[in-house]
Amino acid sequence: MFSYLLYSVKDSIATVTINRPEVRNALNVATIRELDAAFRMVQNDDAVRASILTGAGGKAFAAGADISEIAGLSVQAGTEFSREGQAVFGFIESLSKPVIAAVNGFALGGGCELAMACTMRLAADNAVLGQPEVKLGLLPGYGGTQRLTRLVGRGRALRLLLTGDLIPADEALRIGLVDGVTPAATLVDEAEALARKIAVNAPLAIRSCLEAVNGATYQLEAELFGRLCSTHDMKEGTAAFLAKRAPVFEGR
Repeated sequence: MFSYLLYSVKDSIATVTINRPEVRNALNVATIRELDAAFRMVQNDDAVRASILTGAGGKAFAAGADISEIAGLSVQAGTEFSREGQAVFGFIESLSKPVIAAVNGFALGGGCELAMACTMRLAADNAVLGQPEVKLGLLPGYGGTQRLTRLVGRGRALRLLLTGDLIPADEALRIGLVDGVTPAATLVDEAEALARKIAVNAPLAIRSCLEAVNGATYQLEAELFGRLCSTHDMKEGTAAFLAKRAPVFEGR
């Protein structure tokens, strides 16, 4: 059914697993599009009352975007790249059924943005989260600047965005980036238990709660992401990442 995802439904709970463990479940464009298709299946399946999103392999939920796809983007292509990801993540965020992110291992860059687009986040005790895009000469382009600020507050969001720091699960819980931390061995079980607790409630009431909470716009973020795609620093940052060396930024 999918090339980069696993999809299953059991007892009214759908589980979507990003299945690229060889690259720490990096989010290439094809995977983003498969996520869109998978969650449209969740939305349209009346038998599904809640869903879980996680990553295969145990080492990563999703360790960011595929940098090789970003490195050569123009302004226009970068803006379109950002807007496509925003649209998919926005669809997940606005789903009429809850999506529980079971964050195992690394959730960095686009992976952290994907977790934030979910209704709630449970993290394994070995999880590491962050938005390190500034180290590539970029900013989060899939809604991260907006969702992170809403979740943890302006000051904490800016500290993470401007430093590119990565934080462990317990710190993510302390600042409100995740909603719970559990041993890695029981993460999926805990997510399933939460999903079942929600699924027994009235579907229309659940849908109304979600509709009342959701809503935002990301036009400026996409435009800024596109502009950064034309900068020397972005090209240097992505080239350095792919070459496994330290970047030298020049502010241009």
